[in-house]
Amino acid sequence: MTARQPWQMSMRELAAAIRAGWLTARGAVDAHLERIDEVNPRVNALTVVFHDRARALADEVDRALAAGRDPGPLAGVPFTVKENIDLTWSASTSGWPFLANAVPAEDATMVARLLAAGAIPIGRGNMPDFGLRWDTDNDLFGRTLNPWDPARVPGGSSGGDAVAVATGMTPLGLGNDYGGSLRLPAYAAGVCALRPTAGRIPAPTASGDEPVTLTLQHFAVNGPIARTVDDLDTAFALMHGADGRDPLVSTLPHPAGYDGPRRAAVVRDPLGWGIDPQVGEAVDRAAAALTAAGWEVEHVEPPLLEEAAVLWRRLSSAEMVGAFRPGGLPAPLSAGSMTYFLDNAEEVEPFAGADDYAMAWARRVAIAAAWARFQAAHPVVLGPVSARRMPRIGFDLEGPAATTELWRAHRLLVAVNFLGLPSVALPTGLDEDGLPTGVQLIGPRDGDHVALAAGRAVEAALGHVAPLAARDVVAG
Repeated sequence: MTARQPWQMSMRELAAAIRAGWLTARGAVDAHLERIDEVNPRVNALTVVFHDRARALADEVDRALAAGRDPGPLAGVPFTVKENIDLTWSASTSGWPFLANAVPAEDATMVARLLAAGAIPIGRGNMPDFGLRWDTDNDLFGRTLNPWDPARVPGGSSGGDAVAVATGMTPLGLGNDYGGSLRLPAYAAGVCALRPTAGRIPAPTASGDEPVTLTLQHFAVNGPIARTVDDLDTAFALMHGADGRDPLVSTLPHPAGYDGPRRAAVVRDPLGWGIDPQVGEAVDRAAAALTAAGWEVEHVEPPLLEEAAVLWRRLSSAEMVGAFRPGGLPAPLSAGSMTYFLDNAEEVEPFAGADDYAMAWARRVAIAAAWARFQAAHPVVLGPVSARRMPRIGFDLEGPAATTELWRAHRLLVAVNFLGLPSVALPTGLDEDGLPTGVQLIGPRDGDHVALAAGRAVEAALGHVAPLAARDVVAG
């Protein structure tokens, strides 16, 4: 452990080193701040960096440890917080210029729980304004670059935190996932992400007084980005659970492990719509890893997948159409987000009326029931995060057909959101061009521990992608 720099360690390794006295909290924070100062100007992943406050809090942790007090299981471990998650240290901007001074009065529950565990906020992660694109760019902070290839998007909307984890600026990032916004940037960056079951981690804002649309209630979740599956599990265990403020969050416990049936359905090419060769090879490697670990693997597709993906797109687009009406959005979107949304909406069949809209939600229950029966026999579904490698910058702005092509590539990704299921995204190595490859492992509802167990089996065989060395990070 001592042969590596602190910024190369996982979250759990850092916590253990600090508690054992091999490393101070101040040393861990300083190492990550130095890494940020070196790398962040090249990739623009972090919008705000808390040099002074992070160091002061690290000193408090060190004093507590020296006095024999227990500052928590993550004492001294740095983490980053996406721009739409409340942290009283800075504004929750959502990438919007008009929110540049909107500092929240309270921390989001997930942030408060990590602070109580001794973890230390070190910066804010960039995102597209309003979280609307599968890219990370906005008028307030600018573009985040993919550290593996600056010509390709880093994914979104939690792209800043994923890039920060991949480049060693933090071992843990907090983001959210409405249409793949944790898993897609993790896939692009070569790191891990957990999209929990809907209703497991409380809301990203401290106030519960604002109205929340139906798709946000059912499709959106908050979760961790890290470099190992164990780190995802540890962070989730600390952040999950009802807080007395968010009425949508369950009181279910998080099991420490999984001892149920080890059976997985493999969906190499969802719906047979085509995949890039590198994507298929990644799924094959992950399936072989599960088989070697004793899982029964069957190549079979879950039911009603196309309908789930189509209804996710129709419902999410319908709510955004409402937001774009007069008085809907509090401020204009950036040109990129506006172009993407309008082009996407042009390709989506609108609802004919209230009955048609209501039937979409009714069908969600029927599709979820079919998936529940399927996952009783196949608790884990293994498949691609995206059917394609990450596209070049600007592809999503090339017209309506391009937005549909992206949705088709992300068909399995968004079906998970539609159904509110848990999913672990993790890397499966680098391809022939040196770009990360990866898969997702989808668990049954409230089976976050099932998806994590399958993720551990794949990671044990395929390893994880080490943080990029500074010389290998793209030049900004």
